[in-house]
Amino acid sequence: MVRFLGLGILAYLLLSVSAAQPSTASDPPTVAGARTLMEQGRLDDAQRELNALASQQPEPADVERLRGMVSYEKNEMPEAAAAFARAVAQDPGDRVAMQMQGVVMFRLGKPAEAIPLLEKAHASGAIANADPNYVLALCYIATGRYDDARHAFAAQYEFEPDSAAAWLLTARMLFRQEQTAPAEADARKALQLEPQIPFAHQMLGEIALARGDLQGAIAELEKERELNPLDGETYERLGDAYLRSGRYARAQQALDRAVLLEPNSTGPYILLGRVLLEQKDPLTATMYLERAAKMDPSNSITHMLLARAYEAAGRKDDAEREAKVLEQLQQSKMNSPATPQ
Repeated sequence: MVRFLGLGILAYLLLSVSAAQPSTASDPPTVAGARTLMEQGRLDDAQRELNALASQQPEPADVERLRGMVSYEKNEMPEAAAAFARAVAQDPGDRVAMQMQGVVMFRLGKPAEAIPLLEKAHASGAIANADPNYVLALCYIATGRYDDARHAFAAQYEFEPDSAAAWLLTARMLFRQEQTAPAEADARKALQLEPQIPFAHQMLGEIALARGDLQGAIAELEKERELNPLDGETYERLGDAYLRSGRYARAQQALDRAVLLEPNSTGPYILLGRVLLEQKDPLTATMYLERAAKMDPSNSITHMLLARAYEAAGRKDDAEREAKVLEQLQQSKMNSPATPQ
């Protein structure tokens, strides 16, 4: 999980707090000041004010919820869980704090504990932010409740819960969670319900690729191409499958089509570079790889392949330059802090 569980939720919750408690002259200055500091991104300062306010008796309303928000944004998950739990204890009707407590429990790797909190928060009314709905579905997946996950995803996208679209959407989400067996089953169920549904064969092709079943992947992706002939991603996946199976001419044909349909996607350019290197054509390979590097300078695979292409073309200085860029990118990745999960 990436930052989609952070800034979007915080923005919504700040708005909900402001809407519920408008800033007026009667607001306690410390609460209003802490809220302002949060809106300005001064989380440490806001946290100090809130901690001081929490020691007052009686503790002012909203302090624990705000403390939870600050701790959440600072990636202090145990502290956030404790603050949201106190907020719910103080006000059992605070569905926002309850919702956030569920999100935090999921972030702490406790999906079974998160589910009743999120379900109760959802049952009390519509929630504007989509992230918690997604989190609830992920909790269902983590606990093996795939039907409930499908219903949650379907509700989020306004699909019928047992429709082919709902089954296929759940298959994609399961695949993202690396649960390939249930993902394959759901994709096949979607095809059973609606044999012409777009992207189901593509999903099955991606699953086959992930398993290393190249012939199975090609068969599914060719079926998708027949149903959905203008989808660039299908041609990109086909090109990848043909490349891995050593069928370079077919790979190049598929990837050329992908480039025409998706000219702003780096994937087909990178794969074309690989295909042309396999075909001993480093000069043409550099053209595609240079385009990919210009579009996304931080892609280490592109620079690795460019170094190989330049070396094969006799451009020693360029090859050394790309090798240095690759080394810098790898070093930067090692030194960068891990993304909060």
